[in-house]
Amino acid sequence: MASNLKVAATAKNAGLDAKYTTAIGTSGLLRIYSGTQPTNPDTALSGNTVLAELALSSTFAAGASGGVLTANSITSDTSADNTGTATFFSLLTSGGTRKVDGSVGTSGADLNLNTTSIVSGAQVSVSSLTITSGN
Repeated sequence: MASNLKVAATAKNAGLDAKYTTAIGTSGLLRIYSGTQPTNPDTALSGNTVLAELALSSTFAAGASGGVLTANSITSDTSADNTGTATFFSLLTSGGTRKVDGSVGTSGADLNLNTTSIVSGAQVSVSSLTITSGN
């Protein structure tokens, strides 16, 4: 049977805030990797290379509104760690615990970059990041 579940905006917002802002905590990180994306953030990385690491704001995002969570500013990585093709990203706590993984591409991905080819020493920037609640 198809679901007809409808969720109030206040519940969507609370869920986004808890699922992302609270889970990531203070001064989290955004890491961009090459290699195969793990099944989920609880699955250990295997053969992945960190291409870039960007600092999230002290508070990841202001409170969600209308079922959309918009990240505060993300500090560019002024010198990428390694050269490779970006395939996925993680949002991590300041201590490096992965909380969210997503795909990377140039369009239609969870994180869209102007190019997935990252070169060691080059600047890597993310101008905005939004997460939208389903239902």
